[in-house]
Amino acid sequence: MPLHLNPSPSFRDRLAASERPLIGAWICSGSPIVAEIVAGSGLDWTLIDGEHSPIGLESILSLLQAVAPYPITPVVRLAANDPVLIKQVLDLGAQNLLVPMVNTAEEASRAVAATRYPPLGTRGVGSALARAAQFNRIENYLQRAHEITSLTVQIETDAAVRNSRAIAEVDGVDGVFIGPSDLAASMGLLGQQEHPDVIAAVEQTITTVRGAGKPVGVNAFSPATARRYLDAGASFVLVAADVSILARATEKLAAEWIPDQDATAHTSY
Repeated sequence: MPLHLNPSPSFRDRLAASERPLIGAWICSGSPIVAEIVAGSGLDWTLIDGEHSPIGLESILSLLQAVAPYPITPVVRLAANDPVLIKQVLDLGAQNLLVPMVNTAEEASRAVAATRYPPLGTRGVGSALARAAQFNRIENYLQRAHEITSLTVQIETDAAVRNSRAIAEVDGVDGVFIGPSDLAASMGLLGQQEHPDVIAAVEQTITTVRGAGKPVGVNAFSPATARRYLDAGASFVLVAADVSILARATEKLAAEWIPDQDATAHTSY
């Protein structure tokens, strides 16, 4: 007799149920072992980065399998707002997606449509063969898919900041994530995520998105800046990445044990 399986709570549900902001870290290395270590850390969520990391479809699958036994919530960032990529990543079992570089409400609406089956959207039907439905072991998956998956869109340009209210109000957008690095670049402040104008734009966006009734998150590797954004109302924050933790820790070891090591601070991430 086949099993009937229940999906894990989505990122949307996890945010709604939490009485405090959710704290997470990136997975950028592509290593399932590292992902499993992060998943067992006690953090609330992790972002698997398919945009700026060497992580393709097969790697995303392996990473999702590695973190599945743990109570951490994985979110997968796609390389682009592409309906084919969205379909593929959903089918391989990602419940929670982050779509980058969403600048308008129209772009947000296209991302929503790609995550939903007709008549609600345009997602292609292949769940019987896919891990998304646990190979047809999640009852009524086709009818329930939009209820058990979540979509977060990423605001990371000055144009998107101006359109943030309209983006957040799109039905089917479950949350908004702010990317200060690209935002700084779009403002002519490349590499200056801590510039007062960038911080002001992030805080403005937090206020705007919260005013639209949606949760809003941000990337902030500086503890003081992360706490500032949490005080401003951020619902979820990424405070580190697997690769940055390893890089900074090994640099510290080298500085402690090898004479005349360069201890120059790193300003980005």
